[in-house]
Formats: sequence, C-alpha cells, structure tokens
Amino acid sequence: MCSFCSVKCCFIFFNLLFLASGVTLIIIGVQQHLTYSQMGSFAGSGLSKIAIVLIAVGVTIVLISLLGHLGAFFDNYSMVACFICILIIIIILEILSGAIFYAFRSRTVLLKSAKSAIDYNSKARNLIHEYSPEKRHTINQIQEKFRCCGADGPTDWSSSVGWKNHDAVPDSCCVEKSQGCGQNKDKVHTKGCIAAIRIFLLKNLVWVGAVCIALGVGEVFGVVVGVCLCIILKQKNYENIR
Repeated sequence: MCSFCSVKCCFIFFNLLFLASGVTLIIIGVQQHLTYSQMGSFAGSGLSKIAIVLIAVGVTIVLISLLGHLGAFFDNYSMVACFICILIIIIILEILSGAIFYAFRSRTVLLKSAKSAIDYNSKARNLIHEYSPEKRHTINQIQEKFRCCGADGPTDWSSSVGWKNHDAVPDSCCVEKSQGCGQNKDKVHTKGCIAAIRIFLLKNLVWVGAVCIALGVGEVFGVVVGVCLCIILKQKNYENIR
C-alpha cells in the first residue's frame, strides 16, 4: 500500500509538470506565431505553421494531462494506460517538432547560398523597393522589432519607388524613434533586415527546438512512472476480483 501511494504521488507530481509543459508550449507557440506572422513577408509562412503545431501539441498535452489526473484520482487502469499510450505519441511529436525547428535553422544557415538565398533575398529587396501601401505597416513593424533598416541596409531606401523621400529613411529605422527622425541618417540602424532576421532565426530556432526536445526526453520519466502505476493498479484490480 505504501509503494502504491508513493508511485501515485510521483505520477501526480509528474502530471502537474506535464500540465505545466503543455501550458509552456502554448505560450511559446503563441509568441512564435505572432513573431513569425510579422516576419512572413521576409521569411515565408512556413515558420508560422510550425508555431501552430506547437500550440496544437500544447493543447493536446493539457487535455491528456487531465486524463492522467482523472485516472490517478479514480485508480482507473484503463485511463492511465490510455494516458501512457498517448504520452508516447506526444513525446514523439515534441521531438519531431524540435527536429523541425533545427531543420529550419539549417535552412536559415543555407540562405547564404544557392537558390533559396536568391529567392529569400530577392523577396525582401522587392518589398523594400516597392514599399506598397498594404505592406508598409508590416515593413515598419519588422524594422522596429529587429532594429534594422532596409533589406541590406539604409541605402536601399534611396532607390525605393514606393518611398518618395530618397534623402531620408522611414522613422521605423531610427535607433530612437520620433517624428521625422528618419531625416537624420546618422541616427538610424545600419544593419539590413535580411541579416537581422537571419541572426534572430538562428538564435530563436535553436532555443525553441531545445525546449521541445528537452520536454520530450523529460516526459520519458512520466511514461516509466505511469507504467509502474498501471502494473500496481492491475495487481490491485486482480486482488479485488479474488
């Protein structure tokens, strides 16, 4: 009886951590989706889809965690067994999500060469060159968020057909934004947004990928505890039948 209580307490403790990891994934997914949605014009829409996968996995984890809590509370073997099976699938999904983030990181590194680099850079340069009314808000948001100016640098604005004042840059380029600050080119960011976004992706994707893989590895412990609880519940049910 004492061993049963110990295993059950360990299972409930893990399940609380599991629930917390689900909420964490949802928060990370929402944050990444908001960021990647802004970057879509420069980096494509693929990253936003991965953020959606993170949110979906997080929601699933929260729901499955509730199943585990119910199984432990009612000492229900079937619920706990179902929890373990789904948890194994979740672990695989988390590790795959982490691997996909690392794959995107590698793709980001490769943006410096080959056709992907040409497409990526050309798209960003065209956005700045055209500076169309429907894209202006997004471009300004990107320049403010990533502290960058133009695709390759501030000089891009001197040849932009959508930006009429070629002697200045948008105020979103300024180190300290204020009305008309773009008139002074000495006080604007010198780094282009192509380079700034590439650096951000390299750092960000590694961090998110590591979190996903770490959660997946940590949840293996939950599977072990869950299996132990299942075995004890099975023995308990067998003894009750006898």
